Amino acid sequence: MKAPVAMTSGVAKPPAGRRRLGLAERGVDGLLLLLVPGVGAVLLLFFVPFLYGLLLSFSPQLPGGILANYQAFLADRYLYDTVGTTLRIALPVSVFNVVAAVAVAYQVRNEFRGKRLLTTVLVIPITLGTVLIAEGLLTYLGPRGWLNRTLEAVGLIHEPIRLVHNYWGVVFALVISGFPFAFLLLLSYISGIDPNLEKAAATLGAGPFERFRRVILPLLAPGIATAFCLSFVLDFSVFPSAIMLGEPSRATRVISIAAYHAAFEQFDYSMASAIAMIMAAVELVVIAAVLFLRGRLYRGSAAGAGKG
Repeated sequence: MKAPVAMTSGVAKPPAGRRRLGLAERGVDGLLLLLVPGVGAVLLLFFVPFLYGLLLSFSPQLPGGILANYQAFLADRYLYDTVGTTLRIALPVSVFNVVAAVAVAYQVRNEFRGKRLLTTVLVIPITLGTVLIAEGLLTYLGPRGWLNRTLEAVGLIHEPIRLVHNYWGVVFALVISGFPFAFLLLLSYISGIDPNLEKAAATLGAGPFERFRRVILPLLAPGIATAFCLSFVLDFSVFPSAIMLGEPSRATRVISIAAYHAAFEQFDYSMASAIAMIMAAVELVVIAAVLFLRGRLYRGSAAGAGKG
């Protein structure tokens, strides 16, 4: 016999044993459903193109099997040298940006008059873009730029100093465009460190350098690693600055330029995809090394409420 259906105010209710379970009763957090659109967008806009490019890299136009593109890249010195060239640009710039950002963020972490103005000035380059930064550097540092003309006018130089269309031009552009990102990230991180920890170290006789080295720096290590990884990814993918301010056929022929030439000059999209995969692999190796070092040097979390 079927169980009788209970009636309340004329509305039938299902038996207690057959009641539908809610998401919470099933152990599913309803808030997680909010992640579905974001995850879907990431899968659609990142993983699908990445997998397509990966598969395309194994479909070479050249004879020699599925690895022909990678073998051709490693056999051509003009191609594989782009990896070293890009590393020689990206690694020093990333280190400089992070070190400079730590130094500046440590000084401006506390409230003082003019802090907002100083922070605004430091992050203005974010709004400029790489092309506008390159044009500004050409105007200021070019052979007939303001700097060279001023130095010649006062008699300090007799011929223009070459600061653009070479390695240094690209470095200057990456520093200007990359420093604000590292600074904002590290400023927010260092502001979250409890200031009482530094005060306690001062009461124990630690000087400013000792407090920074033994208290601030260990707690800031995760933020430094994250800032370096993000800066490195941005610097390693340099393209407009390497063309406008460097020597795209020689000293600043970075790997992104090699991928562009393969795709849009040689129309070999398979080879361009292989170069992009090599580029991604190099980035992952560097990021993995940084995260490994962070794990070896730092364990724990920066607990405590700092100043907002």
